[in-house]
Amino acid sequence: MQKKMLIILASILVLFIALYFVIDYKNNQAMGDNENPYGKDNLHQATIDQLDDPDYQNQITPDNLEEKLDNGEDVTVYFYDPTCPHCKRTTPILAPLAEDMGVDMKKLNVLEFEDAWSNYSIQSTPTLVHFEDGEEVDRVNGSQSEEMFRAFFNEYAVDGNEEAS
Repeated sequence: MQKKMLIILASILVLFIALYFVIDYKNNQAMGDNENPYGKDNLHQATIDQLDDPDYQNQITPDNLEEKLDNGEDVTVYFYDPTCPHCKRTTPILAPLAEDMGVDMKKLNVLEFEDAWSNYSIQSTPTLVHFEDGEEVDRVNGSQSEEMFRAFFNEYAVDGNEEAS
């Protein structure tokens, strides 16, 4: 009886190990098939799941954002967390709107770059921030209506206010 139990436990252990390697292989393949804009090899699963989603392209790393701000550039940044339910509702509205309006809205994933929470005083996600001359001029916190985001873009990021990058 004890031998049977040992065989069953060993079989379960082998299955879990095999499952781990299958999932790891699948994730590495997904990261290899898609351009990884994060500049790091170890990504959270929620981020990996969004790598090929058109709404989550145009990523910016904190280093690249700091460089733009240090250079006094104008930039609009959408701070989001891929596990945030409000972000999951907002992004499919906001990303196409920005594209339709010709806004070069960068996206910064705070799950991957946790220092962004404190470095940019992010209290919650989603948060949309516009910087001019390297300084923050305004932000929109939380899930908002399309009209609110449209007004924000019209105020700060449309008609040549946004530098191309």
